[in-house]
Amino acid sequence: MNEHQEKVDRLVREFGGYWSPFEMLAALVEEVGELADELLKVEGVKGTGEKERLEEEIGDVVFALACIANYYGVDLLTALEKSVKKYLVRDGNRWKESDEDSEK
Repeated sequence: MNEHQEKVDRLVREFGGYWSPFEMLAALVEEVGELADELLKVEGVKGTGEKERLEEEIGDVVFALACIANYYGVDLLTALEKSVKKYLVRDGNRWKESDEDSEK
């Protein structure tokens, strides 16, 4: 568990412990919905928004995700690094091809 997840863990335990996995999943989905609302505002689709609120909502999503990761003993940074490597291998040429197509 990285230092950021340890901070989340201490806070969650101070507040009484982790929720059940499905309660944490519901919290994550709720936070993603709030992120979507704020993104729509920042992009001018649904009113106006501020980058600071967008940053807050991204933080809330990461916090909720950290709770799930902590519950299952998954290090978020390790998981992210594995995903980056996966995308590099699987999709490395995808963006290059689309960039080349747009230059034609």
